[in-house]
Amino acid sequence: MPAVTVDNPLTLPRVTTPDPAVATPRPVLTVATAPEGFEGEGFPVRRAFAKINQKYLDPFIMMDQMGEVDYAAGEPKGTPWHPHRGFETVTYIIDGTFIHRDSHGGGGTITDGDTQWMTAGSGLLHIETPPESLVRSGGLFHGLQLWVNLPASDKMITPKYQDIRGGSVKLLGSEDGGALLRVIAGEMDGHQGPGTTFTPITMIHASINPGAQVTLPWRSDFNALAYGLAGNGSAGGERRPFHRGQAVVFGDGDSITIRADEKQDSRDNNFEVVLLGGLPIREPVAHYGPFVMNSHRELQQAMEDFQAGRLGTIPTDAH
Repeated sequence: MPAVTVDNPLTLPRVTTPDPAVATPRPVLTVATAPEGFEGEGFPVRRAFAKINQKYLDPFIMMDQMGEVDYAAGEPKGTPWHPHRGFETVTYIIDGTFIHRDSHGGGGTITDGDTQWMTAGSGLLHIETPPESLVRSGGLFHGLQLWVNLPASDKMITPKYQDIRGGSVKLLGSEDGGALLRVIAGEMDGHQGPGTTFTPITMIHASINPGAQVTLPWRSDFNALAYGLAGNGSAGGERRPFHRGQAVVFGDGDSITIRADEKQDSRDNNFEVVLLGGLPIREPVAHYGPFVMNSHRELQQAMEDFQAGRLGTIPTDAH
């Protein structure tokens, strides 16, 4: 799992562990196992938040773990052209390469540790595919796609695209150097990630050494979620076990704790965890397929606009 790393996290700026006499630790409310399925033209996904009540997810809508899969030659798959409106998609590639194009002119190639942040806003069409070289050779593919809701006031903004290269991610170490923290968006202990968000959120990819524990300050007005990408460990002061393919929902408080088990699987060097938090929007959510709006009437309008070609057209060189 290459993503972006350093040989010695002790050389990085370090996050101060919150004072337990002052900080209120967040308890674990639930641990949910992600169901597995297929997306697009057939690549495997885990629906990370499928078994979690939406009231705990706000402002997040869903998250898919894509892979981890080692494709044979000719097997890599992507998605066909499809529409989006009313939210932002965040595609984080840990292993492998993906090409994104959209009808608004955004796009590019993302590979190990890169993130593409697409604000669909008023609507567009886009496609995600592996490069021809990967289709020919096969290879490892592993990534995440997160959907972040937009408030009603921003749902119809002009689409926007951010290309966040892995080298621009803010790298931090835990206080004892036992964890490497990649801040993709939001703020952690005064350090800002590169992603610009309409809805205030924090997104961190943490690699925690076997037996190490990290306790991080967490905004009390944010929700708090953790998802196991690889390995096994526990969450909260109560050390609630969770592992690859499981999501954790934390309760109220202003610090979160994640610990890696002393013994990891032979294929996993560390406990790999994505940490998410955001300011709840607290508006009605009407979600159908690729559209996230506030009412069923708005969903109907989105479908009508898509069918009428008002969300954009596929570029002529893409046929």
